[in-house]
Amino acid sequence: MQGAVLVAIAASIGNLLQGWDNATIAGAVLYIKREFQLESQPTMEGLIVAMSLIGATIITTFSGAVSDWVGRRPMLIISSVLYFISGLIMLWAPNVYILLLARLIDGFGIGLAVTLVPVYISETAPSDIRGLLNTLPQFSGSGGMFFSYCMVFSMSLMAKPDWRVMLGVLSIPSLLYFALTIFYLPESPRWLVSKGRMAEAKRVLQRLRGREDVSGEMALLVEGLGVSGETSIEEYIIGPANDLADDQEPTDEKEKILLYGTEEGLSWVAKPITGQSILGSALGLASQHGSVANQSTLVDPLVTLFGSVHEKLPEMGSMRSTLFPNFGSMFSMADHQPKADQWDEESGQRDGEDYASDGPGGDSDDNVHTPLLSRQTTSLEGKDMMPSQVSHGSTLSMRRHSSLMHGNGGEAVSSMGIGGGWQLAWKWSERDGADGKKEGGFKRIYLHQEGGPGSRRGSLVSLPGVDIPEGGECIQAAALVSQPALYTKDLMGQHPVGPAMVHPSEAAAKGPKWGDLFEPGVKHALIVGVGIQILQQFAGINGVLYYTPQILEQAGVEVLLANLGISSASASILISALTTLLMLPSIGVAMRLMDVSGRRSLLLTTIPILILSLVVLIISNVINMGTVIHAVLSTASVIIYFCCFVMGFGPIPNILCAEIFPTRVRGVCIAICALTFWFGDIIVTYTLPVMLTSIGLAGVFAIYAAVCLIALAFVYLKVPETKGMPLEVITEFFAVGAQQRRT
Repeated sequence: MQGAVLVAIAASIGNLLQGWDNATIAGAVLYIKREFQLESQPTMEGLIVAMSLIGATIITTFSGAVSDWVGRRPMLIISSVLYFISGLIMLWAPNVYILLLARLIDGFGIGLAVTLVPVYISETAPSDIRGLLNTLPQFSGSGGMFFSYCMVFSMSLMAKPDWRVMLGVLSIPSLLYFALTIFYLPESPRWLVSKGRMAEAKRVLQRLRGREDVSGEMALLVEGLGVSGETSIEEYIIGPANDLADDQEPTDEKEKILLYGTEEGLSWVAKPITGQSILGSALGLASQHGSVANQSTLVDPLVTLFGSVHEKLPEMGSMRSTLFPNFGSMFSMADHQPKADQWDEESGQRDGEDYASDGPGGDSDDNVHTPLLSRQTTSLEGKDMMPSQVSHGSTLSMRRHSSLMHGNGGEAVSSMGIGGGWQLAWKWSERDGADGKKEGGFKRIYLHQEGGPGSRRGSLVSLPGVDIPEGGECIQAAALVSQPALYTKDLMGQHPVGPAMVHPSEAAAKGPKWGDLFEPGVKHALIVGVGIQILQQFAGINGVLYYTPQILEQAGVEVLLANLGISSASASILISALTTLLMLPSIGVAMRLMDVSGRRSLLLTTIPILILSLVVLIISNVINMGTVIHAVLSTASVIIYFCCFVMGFGPIPNILCAEIFPTRVRGVCIAICALTFWFGDIIVTYTLPVMLTSIGLAGVFAIYAAVCLIALAFVYLKVPETKGMPLEVITEFFAVGAQQRRT
C-alpha cells in the first residue's frame, strides 16, 4: 500500500496550500488595510479576502468536465502553477487592484485542488484504506493553516511586518507541489482505462499496489466504464463440487456453475438459490424477482442495501475464509495460464491464431493481459470457440485459463478478487430458443460472501431448494448481476458466437456524456452529494469560526496574551493558531475511524454533538450566567464543535462525493457538488453579518442547530455506508437503489 499512501500524501499538498493561503490572508489583511487605508472601505477589504472564493467558484464550473477530458494529473499541475504565479504577484502587488488579480488567480488554484484532489485520491487508493487517505486533504488543510498562522504570528512580532512577504511565501511550497505533480504523481488509472490506455493504466496500478498481478483490479476498472444499467440481485450457494453434486437430480445440473480453482483437484459449484433469498428478506426485497416488498419506512432502500452488506461482511473482510482457505486464491490470475495457450499481453494475440484484438489503428499499447473467457461449444465438448468478429470494430473474446469456472449447463464464469470482500465474475449462459436455435446471454457478476464463518451451516440448511450434505462446507454469496460494460447493445444485434466484447479503447468516452447525468443511479447519487454539501455549509462552521475570537476574548485569553506584551493583532493570530492546532488530533482520530466505523457512523455520531454544542452556545448567550460560567461554556462549546466537525461533517461530504459517481462522469458530478459547496460558502459568509444584525447571535446559532438537525435526518435516511467497497460496486448499488425506488 506504500505507493498509494505516498501518492495521496503528495496530492494532498494542494489542500495544504489552500489552508496556508486561508490563514495567511486572515493575518495579512490586518496590515493590508493599514497600507491602503481601507479602514473606511470594508467592501474592498472583504473583496480582498473573498476574491479567492470567487476564483474557486468560477474555475469549478468547468474543472470537472475538463478533468474528464484531459485527465486528473494535468489539472493538478495547472493548480500548482496557479499557486506559484499568484504567490509571485502577491509578493510584488504595488496596489490593491494587482492584489485582487493575484487573489483571483490564487482562487483558481484553490478551486482545482479542492475539487480534484479527493477524486484523484479515491481513484488511486485501495478500497480498504480509501477513507483514511481521503481524510488527508482535511488534515493537510488544517496543518497548512496552523503552520501559516505560526509564520504570520512570528512575522507580526517584527517592528514592521511585511504582508507581501507573508503572502508571497506561498510560492515556495507551491514549487514543491509542482515538482511532485510533474515527476512523482501518476495519472489516475481509472481515467486511463476510461480512455482506453490499458497498458499505461496497468503499469500505474502495479506501482500503486506494489505487485505485478493487478489483473483483477484492471478488470474492475474496465467494468467501471459503464454507467448504471439494469442490475439484479441474485444469491448463490458455493461449495465443494462433490458436496453439492451428490444426490442432485439430473435437471439440477443445468442450474449449477462449476468453479475451478488454481490448484489441481480444487473445484467448487455455485448454485442459484430458488425463492426469496436471505439478502432479499433482509432488505425487504424479493431480489430475484426485482420487486419491493413492504417498503413502509422512510429510509432509502439504498441505505438498507449498503447496510445489509456491511452487516453480513465476514470478520476477515474477504471471501478468502477459514472454511475455504483457497477461495480467494482460486480466482487469482497470477502466472497460472495454460502452457499450451500463450498470450502476448501487448499485442493481444494468441499464438497460432490469426486475428487482431487491438484497438482502432492497431494501437497495441492499449492492450493488457485482460480477463478473457471462452465458452463451451454447443455440443458441450469443452473446445474453445474462435472469437467472434463484428462489423463495427474489433472485439475481445473470452479465453480459457486456470481460474475459469465452467458450467455443465452451457455456462462459463471467470472471477477475481477486487477488494472489500468482493469478487468479479462473468457468466455466459446458453439455452435453446423458441425457434430451436441457441440463445446466449453475457452477464457480469459482483459476488460477496454473506454471513460469518460460524453461521454458514445453520443459515444454509433451511434454504429452499438447497440440499446441503451432512458435514458439507458451503458459503452463501450475494451477487449483483448486470450487463458488462464492454458488451454493448450493438454487439447483441450482431448475434456473436460467444461472449464477444468491444475493445476498451472503443468503449472509452472521449469526454463526459452529459446524458449519463440523467441515468437513475447517477441522479440518485447527485441528490446525496448535493444535499450533503448544502447541509455542510449551512451547519454553521463559518459562523462559529467568525465568532471564535470574540468568544475567546470574553474568556480572557486575549487579555492574558496582551499582558504578556503581545499586540492585539498578534494575539488574534495566535488564538487562531491554537484553535487550528486543536483540530489536528481530531482529524487524526477521524482518519483512523473512517475505514473502521465508516462514514455514515461518524456522521450519525458527531452531528448530534454539533447540535448539542450549538444549543449550549444559544443558552449561554440568552441566559445571564455570569462572566466566568459564560466564558467556560462558550469556550468549551466552540472547541467541541470544531473537533467534532473536522471528524465528520468536515471531510466526509468530499469523501462521499468522490466515491459515489461512475468513472465516466465522476469529474462532472463532483464539480456540480463542489459548485454547491462554493455557492453555499458565499451565501453563509455574506449573510452572516446581516443575520447577526437582524436576529442576533442566538438566532443565528438556532438556525445552524436546526440545519444540523435536518442534516442528521438526511444522513440517517439517505446517506449509505461506503467503507471498504470498490468504487465500481458502489455505483452499481446506486443503480440498484434507483431501480428499487421506481418499483
